[in-house]
Amino acid sequence: MSLVAFDFDGTLSDSEMTVLLGEQMGTVERSAANGRAERVNVADEMADVTERAMNDEISYAESLRDRAALLEGLAVEDADAAFDEVELRPDAGTLIRELNDAGVTTAVLTGGFERGVERALEKAGVSVDAIVANRLPVENGHLTGEVEGPLIEGTKDDALERLAGEREIPIGDTVAVGDGANDLPMLEVAGLAVGFAPKSSVRPACDVVVATMERLGDVLDEEGLLG
Repeated sequence: MSLVAFDFDGTLSDSEMTVLLGEQMGTVERSAANGRAERVNVADEMADVTERAMNDEISYAESLRDRAALLEGLAVEDADAAFDEVELRPDAGTLIRELNDAGVTTAVLTGGFERGVERALEKAGVSVDAIVANRLPVENGHLTGEVEGPLIEGTKDDALERLAGEREIPIGDTVAVGDGANDLPMLEVAGLAVGFAPKSSVRPACDVVVATMERLGDVLDEEGLLG
């Protein structure tokens, strides 16, 4: 038996959940360095923080808390609208279905949010065996600006090893697929590390690099995982 663990944002999906959430926030007023108030676009702020984290310029935990703080006060209905926009990449659903049919354990390990992952999988009509993700707490119908879950300070290597251990799968029989700096821990411990259009800081840790789900399917087929 084997286990394939996917990152989500930037890998299984080309959506970026925090940016979609930021778009729901729209523009807000903030104090500039000169003390004057200015209007800023929250989605642009989100994209900037995300890019810095994926390039390993700031820690993922710091970036995630910064992005969650930008969402303080967002109505649950608006957050749900953002999650409804999250979709899998072309052919990702087909690949997950083929892995499931072949008896391979599939998992999503993401610093993103459960609701967005669940919604994208639902729309594609597929499921995975495990989702390890974070959550955005709600109070009085609005996001609190905080974040909670196992992949804030926790790392994806621990999550991968735990999932493999629970299913009695040797870590050498696991495959990790990711693109950003927070994927490095699981890429470094997996039996096969696949970079999906990885950032330059991630590429050295990858055994193979792909840019499409079709090519990823070819790689997994060559590994004997698709039957």
